Amino acid sequence: MTLSRALPATLLLPLFFLLVGADDVRPMEDGVAPVAEAASPDAGLADAGLAGATDGAGSAELLGLVPPVPVPSREADPPITRLRSLTAKQDVLARAKKDVQGRLVVPGPKGDVPLTIDPVLQSQLNGILSQYRVPYGAVVVLEPSTGRVLAMAEHSRAQPGLRGLATRAVFPAASIFKIVTGAALLEAGVTPADETCFHGGKRRLSEKLLQDSARDGQCHSLAEAMGKSANVIFAKLTQRYLSPKALKHAAARFHFNRELSFPVPTDVSLAAVPEEDEFRFAQTGAGFGDVYLSPLHGALLASVAANGGVWRDPVLFEPGADAQAKPTEQVLSPEVARDLATLMEATVTKGTARRTFRERGMGVPGAVGKTGTLADRNPFRDYSWFVGFAPKDNPKVAVAAVIVNEPIWHIRATWLGREAMRLGLARLPPGALAPAKDEEPQEQAPADEESEEELSAEPVAGAPAETGSKSAMTRP
Repeated sequence: MTLSRALPATLLLPLFFLLVGADDVRPMEDGVAPVAEAASPDAGLADAGLAGATDGAGSAELLGLVPPVPVPSREADPPITRLRSLTAKQDVLARAKKDVQGRLVVPGPKGDVPLTIDPVLQSQLNGILSQYRVPYGAVVVLEPSTGRVLAMAEHSRAQPGLRGLATRAVFPAASIFKIVTGAALLEAGVTPADETCFHGGKRRLSEKLLQDSARDGQCHSLAEAMGKSANVIFAKLTQRYLSPKALKHAAARFHFNRELSFPVPTDVSLAAVPEEDEFRFAQTGAGFGDVYLSPLHGALLASVAANGGVWRDPVLFEPGADAQAKPTEQVLSPEVARDLATLMEATVTKGTARRTFRERGMGVPGAVGKTGTLADRNPFRDYSWFVGFAPKDNPKVAVAAVIVNEPIWHIRATWLGREAMRLGLARLPPGALAPAKDEEPQEQAPADEESEEELSAEPVAGAPAETGSKSAMTRP
């Protein structure tokens, strides 16, 4: 770790190949950055004993500024078309068995090694994904204060038997990347209350719409723009306040283009930030770029805001009694992290996730988050995302959910993410949360606040309430 932090990012991949050997690296036919074979359970426990902490964002910026491999084009070469399953050796969760205490454990050289996974929560989320027959879906639940992975569920009706979706960065990040852009804008001096005016709708982008005009008749604060996922505003602000260098550094600090330390093989989440094309750069800041994210990484993005700007690596093996804390990185200042949580809160209180989180009897007090949607045209794939944490003032769970749907769908990621939050909080010991306030009366959200794209939804006979059909392309 110390050696890698001292080297430029462009030298890390060749060094990586020399250290791990060619036999331990997955082939590039996956379409995403290669990763090493997962560590054994005992190796993971040894890692948990590493002492010390990193020296903060400065050292983090030496990594991730350059993608370690060419970033595939979402439109011309979507990496999801080259999905490969984990091998039996790599699939830690499939090898886990329950012990007499009800914990999930895997065999190690010194006996059974317990996982951090909550078996009940894991079973509940796997059941939801299976019940609603998602073509591709995964959801991760973390304890943000420790990085402990509480659930890592997945299902694929399109490819039965496929394993490893929770750690695959084959999903376009879409508007989830606004978390990175939003943090960079806050660092550049934009406040959550600062307003930007626009015209032409919130979704579609063109170079003309990014120019200030007398036609700019609508105005949103930065918090409202995050909540409603206003692409025009984020593109305008990216162009106005950020440089490609600044956005690259922000992405690198959030661990894009960098390896994640985890016992299950985990793809590098790739982010290409254009330097020469000003409009493409603005589009990337708004969530239209060639940026890919794994569900595990998505939950870690939410954890940064939950942890006051601190990055914690994910943990899958319960550390022993003598284990020392794993290294952490202060990637955002506490003030910026607090304001970032304020931006994300608007998504749930008055933005694109408002209707889902106000469903009667299914609310999650103190939830914050970000939604994302995007679609491939031919063949049609509807990618939907939700990442977030709860409660805002006392974070106990961070989640990331992604679903890839066909034209007829049953559930989308915002609903799944809410259920992951709700069920995860329900698993906490009594007294872990302050008593919830009485829920506010249910209020119908305007149609354009339910999702981030223009679409027409039609119920499918006999299907659950979330089921619908798409007749328009999704946009971030």
